[in-house]
Amino acid sequence: MGRYVLGVAGGSGAPYMRRVLEGLMTAGHEVHGIFSEAGRKVCGLEAGLMLTGKPEIDETRVLEWLGDPAATRGTLRLYALNDFEAPIASGSFKTDGMVVVPCSMGALGRIAQGIGSNLLERAADVTVKERRRLLLVPREMPLSLIHLRNMVAAAESGIEIIPAMPGFYHNPRSVQDIVDSVAGRVLDRLGIDAPFLKRWTGPVPPEFTAWEDR
Repeated sequence: MGRYVLGVAGGSGAPYMRRVLEGLMTAGHEVHGIFSEAGRKVCGLEAGLMLTGKPEIDETRVLEWLGDPAATRGTLRLYALNDFEAPIASGSFKTDGMVVVPCSMGALGRIAQGIGSNLLERAADVTVKERRRLLLVPREMPLSLIHLRNMVAAAESGIEIIPAMPGFYHNPRSVQDIVDSVAGRVLDRLGIDAPFLKRWTGPVPPEFTAWEDR
């Protein structure tokens, strides 16, 4: 199966990360993950995932947190944020792509400028220089001119910017439906089928529209 790098930076969006990780794992892929310090705090605040920064402990906690037996089809390996000797710090370690979800504006700016101050940013820099697919999933509002310019710089380097902007044309019934609309598109861009993604298939039938107006 494939080999992917998952970066988790600060910024709201832990539920998106969870669904993307589930999608990678249940599809049987090999996932190499890095959490920034702010990313760990966000996961604790938004998703109840309490991480220590110690990979040998956190790998077990993440798998227990996922709680889906199907996730064991894949493999998960985590790295310390300052572990520059990790395989993903080198371009010779082949991967099929990387996603940073959520991606703080600070991390996005440093990645756009090629600043590898930690393993997450170094892995992103490696992905860019090796011309592999890199997706950044920012969640911020409002956006300053600095943010927008950093996004342009990233896009000019071949990085894909996928803002956490859920669609509502699929008539979501729950928060999970909204999360799925973003996570599913992220997985799509990695070339991974997301069975939970509700895709647009054409105009809504009149009878459904009438039901919605009640």
